[in-house]
Amino acid sequence: MKKVYVFLADGFEDVEALIPIDVLRRGGVDVTTVSISDFPLVQSAHGVNIEADIMFEQGDFTDADLLFLPGGMPGASNLYAHKGVCKALVDQVAAGKKVAAICASPAVVLAPLGILNGKRATCYPGFEQALTEATYTGELFTVDGNVTTGEGPAAAFPFAYELLAQLVDKQTSDQIAEGMRYVHLMQK
Repeated sequence: MKKVYVFLADGFEDVEALIPIDVLRRGGVDVTTVSISDFPLVQSAHGVNIEADIMFEQGDFTDADLLFLPGGMPGASNLYAHKGVCKALVDQVAAGKKVAAICASPAVVLAPLGILNGKRATCYPGFEQALTEATYTGELFTVDGNVTTGEGPAAAFPFAYELLAQLVDKQTSDQIAEGMRYVHLMQK
């Protein structure tokens, strides 16, 4: 079973965290939410409190198939301010393993760490100026090697289905998308 860690910081964007968590778990992926604050309870950008599965200090992220960063502000800034999160991301990429970030997080976290250097990437419009060493695509999601980036809240579903296809397979991702009525929505 594939293993994903989702880093949650106060101010994370609700749907950018919860939709991928939900889709990946439906697809049989072992997803662990990680609070990077001093408490297991993390507050979203819109005042929703989520209790993380573990605290950052309890994690050993070397078994991760994917490390995932939701966006939102100040969530993305809080992620970048956490030295442990930054080290885990750099180590993950150095090991040739997958990282994913959506909305502000590609620009606010991945770009300053050099993870997007020479890559194609997307992010929330208005943050693309931070992608100085990357090629901004403006797409809902962009995959370049072991890095997947997403645009924003509305991209959370296609972004999540892409991650599931990468971690499990396209058939499972398509089945989950159909079961969640996403395919039907997109046909309207």
